[in-house]
Amino acid sequence: MTVNDDVFTDWINREEIAESMIPIIGRLHRERDVNVLVHSRSLVNKSVISILKTHRFARQIDGEELSVTETLPFLSALTTLDLGPSQIDIGMLAAMYKSDDRGLSVEEFTAQAVAGALGDNKLERREGRDVVLYGFGRIGRLLARLLVEKAGGGNGLRLRAIVVRNSGGDDLVKRASLLRRDSIHGQFSGSITVDEANNKIVANGNEIQVIYSNDPSEVDYTAYGIKDAILIDNTGRWRDREGLSKHLRPGIAKVVLTAPGKGDVPNIVHGVNHDTVKPDEQIISCASCTTNAIVPPLKAMADKYGVLRGHVETVHSFTNDQNLLDNFHKADRRGRSAPMNMVITETGAASAVAKALPELKAKITGSSIRVPVPDVSIAILNLQLATETDREDVLEYLRNISLTSPLKRQIDFTTAPDAVSSDFIGSRHASIVDAGALKVEGDNAILYLWYDNEFGYSCQVVRVVQHVSGVEYPTFPAPAV
Repeated sequence: MTVNDDVFTDWINREEIAESMIPIIGRLHRERDVNVLVHSRSLVNKSVISILKTHRFARQIDGEELSVTETLPFLSALTTLDLGPSQIDIGMLAAMYKSDDRGLSVEEFTAQAVAGALGDNKLERREGRDVVLYGFGRIGRLLARLLVEKAGGGNGLRLRAIVVRNSGGDDLVKRASLLRRDSIHGQFSGSITVDEANNKIVANGNEIQVIYSNDPSEVDYTAYGIKDAILIDNTGRWRDREGLSKHLRPGIAKVVLTAPGKGDVPNIVHGVNHDTVKPDEQIISCASCTTNAIVPPLKAMADKYGVLRGHVETVHSFTNDQNLLDNFHKADRRGRSAPMNMVITETGAASAVAKALPELKAKITGSSIRVPVPDVSIAILNLQLATETDREDVLEYLRNISLTSPLKRQIDFTTAPDAVSSDFIGSRHASIVDAGALKVEGDNAILYLWYDNEFGYSCQVVRVVQHVSGVEYPTFPAPAV
């Protein structure tokens, strides 16, 4: 047998192991509400190739690929435990087991590492929380995809309805088609049918009521069996407490805005200040995609090095509020053709930092340039630090933050030397540190942060909604603080 044959045989063996993992992952998810992860990346509903690719990410930990042969024993050990609803990272279990010197078996080590999901600590399965989408544009449809995806375990969030204006004609069919196919994010993962008689879209068995309305005050959600729901306003039409309060109708308990909130509306960035939301708060904002991209790494840098001042320059994909061709627009430059120009515009992300990270006293300024790509942006964060450091120290620190810290769901890390914007379409992180572009000299650090301003931001929104709904399950092993 040649060396090439050995490599190919090894690949086939790993494919077989990954294939054997799929039904185990599925049963844990459906029967026990356990979401199996590998270094913060979910393996639920993933293909054989996706499982193998997810394991390859572990090369960023110790320079070598994590093999499914290493994680399978931990996955098997989970099946022997009486687990409650939780998220369990078998990649972290495997990595921690390597450095553990107590001589424990895989089964013993796993039971200790996930003890918070066992016995008296075990959470009870909860009924899902009703969710309503007000608006069904770019963010609304991605939120719908995520909510349907997360409904598979019979817990968490249940997308019950979307509220839109009736555009006439085949409105329902066209909206279902836009959910089914997306030019940037690809095909919907599953089946979508239309129940025109009852004004419903059925996505992977989830019946989603389509409610036509031009005014929030017209809707009685209890008439559709919706109760104690969280409404996500992704229209951006109302941004202050007075306007958003219009949504607090029968059946709606809380309102979440997918744009920067104004006035006293709390701006929440999951991973940074989501734990400051008061239980009785009815209206919150998830800030902007750029705020979500810069605040987690800004907090990470401030925690270790201190930040005296900073400037963020965002190179942002064009959005729906720009014109395809030159035409009238209330803004000075956004009326110029988006696919043909770089367009200087303003960003509120820098000023929003103070709301999400009030303990940071540094002055942060910002500006933005819209460029002719349809998705994925980059934020260039230029910081003056309180202490001097070097590039290697910052790289190692941010790499560890992305792997083991409480911010690992927000901050990703790439060492790819040829990375470009389209590589990050579909990223579930708020931002991705580009290691190759990082610049550090003394007390000055310049971070280049990629972010999928559509999908990554939508993931952050769902995390906030899960948190305020009380359905955000704990992760084991617990990340290092």
